[in-house]
Amino acid sequence: MSKILVLYSTTDGHTQRICERLQQVMAQPGHAVTVAPLAQADGLDLECFDKIVIGASIRYGKHQPMVKQFIDRRQALLERKSNAFFSVNIVARKPEKNRPDTNPYLIKYLRTLSWQPQLLGVFAGKLDYPRYGVMDRFMIRLIMFMTNGPTDPKAVVEFTNWQQVEAFGLQVCALD
Repeated sequence: MSKILVLYSTTDGHTQRICERLQQVMAQPGHAVTVAPLAQADGLDLECFDKIVIGASIRYGKHQPMVKQFIDRRQALLERKSNAFFSVNIVARKPEKNRPDTNPYLIKYLRTLSWQPQLLGVFAGKLDYPRYGVMDRFMIRLIMFMTNGPTDPKAVVEFTNWQQVEAFGLQVCALD
């Protein structure tokens, strides 16, 4: 069985939830799965893992800078291991934008990297207006208005397709 590391960068915690679901799926066949925030990656012995998965959320069309910084610093290591990358964004709620080859944010982001992950995923995130601060709530509602999404300031909408997340976890398990 493999030792799998799942690192994540999250803004509101939903990417962490996705990583925890991946952990459940990948542990079922007996893999040892560690989930950790990307900010803690330097404190881990990355060499001891057989597979490394990176998950990153998007806010206002961008992944957190620490994601690219980590990938750039650790590219050689990532390329020696079986690896995967997934993005979490609200745009993926739309069927025509919920695959790695159709999600504009993932496509654009991959162009900034010299690393080419073996496996890619895109998952729709969660909209949680009550948790957002005033400015984020205003901006996200404006974006949702422009893209025909939910704008009720009390709305909490989880767009994540959990079967898609679980299928990705099984694909990670199958990586060589």
